[in-house]
Amino acid sequence: MHLQRRILVTGGAGFLGSHLCERLLAAGGDVLCVDNFFTGSRKNIEHLLDHKHFELTRHDVTFPLYVEVDEIYNLACPASPIHYQRDPVQTTKTSVHGAINMLGLAKRVKAKILQASTSEVYGDPNVHPQHEEYWGHVNPTGPRSCYDEGKRCAETLFFDYWRQHNLRIKVARIFNTYGPRMHPNDGRVVSNFIIQALLDRDLTVYGDGTQTRSFCYVDDLVDGLIKLMATKDQITGPINIGNPGEFTMLQLAGTIIEMIGSRSRIVHRPLPENDPRQRRPDISRAQELLSWAPRTALREGLTSAISYFEKLLREEGVRATLTAN
Repeated sequence: MHLQRRILVTGGAGFLGSHLCERLLAAGGDVLCVDNFFTGSRKNIEHLLDHKHFELTRHDVTFPLYVEVDEIYNLACPASPIHYQRDPVQTTKTSVHGAINMLGLAKRVKAKILQASTSEVYGDPNVHPQHEEYWGHVNPTGPRSCYDEGKRCAETLFFDYWRQHNLRIKVARIFNTYGPRMHPNDGRVVSNFIIQALLDRDLTVYGDGTQTRSFCYVDDLVDGLIKLMATKDQITGPINIGNPGEFTMLQLAGTIIEMIGSRSRIVHRPLPENDPRQRRPDISRAQELLSWAPRTALREGLTSAISYFEKLLREEGVRATLTAN
C-alpha cells in the first residue's frame, strides 16, 4: 500500500508558502502548514482549509515542533525589508533558531529538508551574474544584515548537519519572486509599483533607477523548489532558483504604467543603504541538475499579479488601508 508523503511547510501561509502548499496537495501530498502569521495571512490558505489532506498549525519556528513528517520545506522568515527590519532580532532568530529547530526535527524523524535561502546571501555582488560558488559581498552590521546574515548562518547550519549527521538537505537560493498573494504593504518593488499605478500615484524609484533585478513568477519558482526536493540525496545545493531576465527599475516602472494605462509619474528617492546595484542569477546549475528553467515571461506574470491587486483594491478595507498610507 502506497503511503502518502507527509510534508511540513513552515511559513506556509505566506506568499510563496501558500502556493507551495497548493501544489503539494495537488500532487497528492499530505500537507502540514505551520505559520505564526507575522507576515503570512490566513486568507492565503483559506481555500485549502477544507481539503482533507491539509492541516494548519499556528506556531513560531523559534520554538521546537514535535510532529511526524517525511519532508520539510523551511520557508519561515519575513522576506521583505519593511517586514524583516521591523523586528531585526526576531528576523535573525527566525532564520537561525528556526533552522536549528527544523534541522533537529528532520534529524529525529529522518526527514528530507529544504531550506529557502535567498539571493541576499550574495549581498551587493562584485560578480555578475551571481553563481553558487560566489561567497558574496555582505555588510555584517548594516540594517539589512539581520536577513542577509541570518540566511547565511542558516545555510552554514544546514551544511554542518549534512556533514556531521548525514542529514538529507537541499538549499535553494531564491531570487526576486512575484505573483498573486504578494503582501500589498511589503515594500517590494513589483507590488509597490502595481499598487501605486492602480491608484494613479507617483511610482517611487530609488536612486537613478538603473539598478537591476530579475523577476521570477511564483509558479516557476515553486516548480524549482519541488524539483530540487525530488533530487537524489547527493544533490544538496545551494542552487539558484530565479529568472535570469534582467530589468532596470525604470524599465519595470514604465512597463507597469503602460500595462495598467495609469496616469502615474515616476519620482526618484534616495537609494537605501546597502541596496544591491544589480541582481541576476546564473541558473546553469538548476538547468543541469533539475532540468529547470523559468517559463513565464515578465508581461505574462505581471498580468496575473495586476489582476490580483485590482481585486484586492476592490475590497474596501484593503483600499482604505492603502489609501491612508
